[in-house]
Order: sequence, then structure tokens, then C-alpha cells
Amino acid sequence: MQASGFLGGRNPAWAPRVQSPSALNQLGPPKPTIRFRRPPISAVATKAPPPPPRRRTHSMPSEKVEVFKSLEGWASECVLPMLKPVGQCWQPIEFLPDPKAPTEEFMDQVRELRDRTAELPDEYFVVLVGDMITEDALPTYQTMINTLDGVKDETGASTSPWAKWTRAWTAEENRHGDLLRTYLYLSGRVDMLMIERTVQYLIGAGMDPGTENNPYLGFVYTSFQERATFVSHGNTARMAKEGGDPVLARLCGTIAADEKRHENAYATIVEKLLQVDPSGAMLAIADMMRKKITMPAHLMYDGRDPKLFDHFSAVAQRLGVYTADDYADILEFLIGRWRLEKLDGLTAEARAAQDFVCGLAPRIRKLQERADERARKMEQLSVKFSWIFNKEVVL
Repeated sequence: MQASGFLGGRNPAWAPRVQSPSALNQLGPPKPTIRFRRPPISAVATKAPPPPPRRRTHSMPSEKVEVFKSLEGWASECVLPMLKPVGQCWQPIEFLPDPKAPTEEFMDQVRELRDRTAELPDEYFVVLVGDMITEDALPTYQTMINTLDGVKDETGASTSPWAKWTRAWTAEENRHGDLLRTYLYLSGRVDMLMIERTVQYLIGAGMDPGTENNPYLGFVYTSFQERATFVSHGNTARMAKEGGDPVLARLCGTIAADEKRHENAYATIVEKLLQVDPSGAMLAIADMMRKKITMPAHLMYDGRDPKLFDHFSAVAQRLGVYTADDYADILEFLIGRWRLEKLDGLTAEARAAQDFVCGLAPRIRKLQERADERARKMEQLSVKFSWIFNKEVVL
């Protein structure tokens, strides 16, 4: 289905913005725009994307582990309460056809779901599937956090507040992929076999966000990433509402609310690190921003398209679901929340890091303006997505 069916001839607030199709290959600023001159990618098997280069590991000095040990009481009092008791958490079944209903009533609910999604455009489903796959690779994210020195779950059932947080955070996040997967399955709009293969490839490939087993870096990353997912799910909620599916809108909005609460927890941890070790925390923020915050699904692959993540990201950028401008907005938000411009008592190296981070957002926006200008002059590229039965979508 073409986007025009969804727009109904009008230009709603979420209509695609003209931006660089490569801007979303990371959460960071866009790479230079490439003028595409290739024909559409065909659905033939090809090699998976290469693994990322090896990174530095265990970069946190051993004495810094004591910082996190000393903060365990604080984490119990200030971080764990940001979790919700299981009995107060929403569950996926609340948004889905009721399996306890009589067969005909259940089938009517499924038909209603399919009717609601019928007018949503193919490119919307590309983005929604990409978001779902990102959520479904949850085992990788728990594993990544459990590589962080000083906060990992040493036994698998540790009573450390850091370990308790990671397990309960994972349990809350687990509902997101379950809900999106089931809704997409019932919609009939997507190829679940190719989606499931993509999830398997992605979990097998892992992720490499450059956190170096260092919780300073890890919690900066999760602060940024959780806000990014809050933005992305919030935008898919808005688009679903405008496209005539209020249930999907409520579903995506509910997931976004979870992400916002989790962002608050991780940002609170970084705030505390800035209080107890301002120079160390400032250097960590600058380190992650120099690397650029990579999406957790950056090694996404479906067995066919070796540039699947770049192509998914380009569609998300074009629709305005997540853009380089959003990246700059998030950076500015965190700079303000953490009061980085007013941070004092820093070492000379940390002051230089402070200047770099606080001046970064305007540079990102300027780069994006140039990329937008180049994008307006380049020819369009269409790519077939296996997730939507090899239909072509414009990047």
C-alpha cells in the first residue's frame, strides 16, 4: 500500500521530512550523503554485515569499582523504586484479542485489528518491525549490562541492587517485544518468518556500543538510548493514531511511557556519578559522544540485505520517527538535566570534555542542514524489505 492511501490526500503533522537517508545509520549525526545510482536491491541471499572492530575492554580503573559499591544503599533507595510492582504493570494481553472469548468473538476481534491496520502504509510497518526487532533482542541488552564491572549480576540471582535493577528492568522491557510481535503477527501485514530470522540473526550477532565493560560509559549509553526509544515509540504512536488505529497508538504510547521511566532511572544514576566523581563522569559522557551512540540493533540482518539496518534507519529518518535532529534534542536535554554547562571542580581534561559535549548539538544540527540540502538533490533509492513480503519502500 502506498503512503498516499494513508495520507488521504492531506499533509498531516507527521508527514515525511526531507532528510539524509543515511542519517539514522547511527543514533548520532548523519554520515555524508551518498548519491545512490544502484538499482533496487533484490531479494537474494548475500553475506551478513561484517562484525565491528574490536574495542578496548575493562577501561575502568579497579579502584572505581568501589564507587559503585559505595552507592549500593543509594541505589536501593533511589533507583529500585523506579520499577513498578508486577501486579501494577500492564501486560501484553490487555491490548490484544481476548483468547478467553468464544471463537467467533475472538475472530471478530482479530478482524477488527486487521481492519484498523489496513490503511497504515508499508513504510510504517518497516519502522514498526524494526522497533519490534530491536525490542525482541533483549537477551543481548541484559548480557551487555552484565559485562559492566562493579554492577554486573555475579551469580544470576545476586542481591546487589544493581543486579536487582538489571533483572527487573529486563522483565519490564520483555513485554515490549512480546506485545509488538503479537500485534504484528495478527495484522497479517508482515512476513513473520523473515522477522523471526532477523531476530535470531541479531541475537546471535550481539551488539557493540563501545561501553568497554565500564559502567560510567554503560549508564551514559542507556540514558541516551532509553530516551531515544521513548522518542521513537512516541512517534509511532502518533502516526498510528493519525492512521486510524487507536489501539496501536495506545500500545506504542504505553511502551514509550516505560522507556521514559527507564530513562529517568539511568539518567539519575549518571547524575549521582556527576556528584561523586564529576571529572570521571564528564569524561565518560564525552567518550560516548565522540564514539556516537549506536543503536542496539546496529548488527541487524535478515539473511538477504547486508545493509538492512541502514535501510531501516533511512525509512525511520524519512518518516520522522527518529532523526538526527532528535539526536541533537536528546543531547541538549541531557546536558540540561545533568547541568553540564555549570559543572565545576573538574580536571583540565574534564573541562575540555565539558566544552566538547556542550558545544556538540549545534554542530550536529549544522551537519544535518548540509545533509538535508544534499539529499534534496539526490535521486531516490527504493529498497525491498523482506519483512513486508519484499515490497519496495523509498528511502
